[in-house]
Amino acid sequence: MTQDIVPGTPAVTVTGVDKTFETRSGQVHALQGIDLEVAAGEFVSLIGPSGCGKSTLMRLIADLDQATSGSISVFGKPPGRARRDQDYGIAFQQAGLLPWRTVAGNVSLPLELHGDRGRAGRVAELLEMVGLSDFGDRYPDQLSGGMQQRVAIARALAERPKLLLMDEPFGALDEMTRERMQTELVRICAETGAAVVFVTHSIPEAVFLSDRVVVMSPRPGRIQEIVPMRLESTSSRTEALREDETFFAMVTAVREALHQGSHAPRGVENR
Repeated sequence: MTQDIVPGTPAVTVTGVDKTFETRSGQVHALQGIDLEVAAGEFVSLIGPSGCGKSTLMRLIADLDQATSGSISVFGKPPGRARRDQDYGIAFQQAGLLPWRTVAGNVSLPLELHGDRGRAGRVAELLEMVGLSDFGDRYPDQLSGGMQQRVAIARALAERPKLLLMDEPFGALDEMTRERMQTELVRICAETGAAVVFVTHSIPEAVFLSDRVVVMSPRPGRIQEIVPMRLESTSSRTEALREDETFFAMVTAVREALHQGSHAPRGVENR
């Protein structure tokens, strides 16, 4: 469970972050001058062209890699400390479920690793939250792709993190399942109050889910523009929003920001 989080502390603070990879053919500048703050309880999507560093930034926040320069904090802590304190959960495009464990066994894994004695009750609560109460004894290969992703989200929420890091978790799903999962995620986030940093290639998905959409430029990834979503509260969004004129206007705003970034000269930040 989360520990030692001071009320009002931002979920994520990224300051002046650069990331350079050393390859056989030379240096690759993945990120340049990233400054970003995500408030507690806020849903922020990262969107941009392939190779712009969205997933790299996510990995830096998650302590799966280290920045070349600059600083990152998660609830006021270095990412490594936040990881040890279980301040965040992670979900990726592939659900990553263990095929030899049941649905309940997969969800309970983080709790088992940290010796949580009340895990049976917590697993039941999580399976109800994601609509899988009747599937606890099933195995991953008995589930659809959307159901597997629900299990992955439940597992990420097992230790009640105040931050979810999600890297294209619905990218491999068909469009109808993807939209249903987006609606489910809105509900789950409203119930848990968790902040979310969400990587996606889909403009409508980013608009439907987010309080703000961070548009990134081609490599080296920079923040091209941050577009606030002038929509109803994320906690009250429903399928009907997809047919709203304001929704289409926000999709257009994000698309225009992306197109502006794709034509910006390399090495020149256009904020």
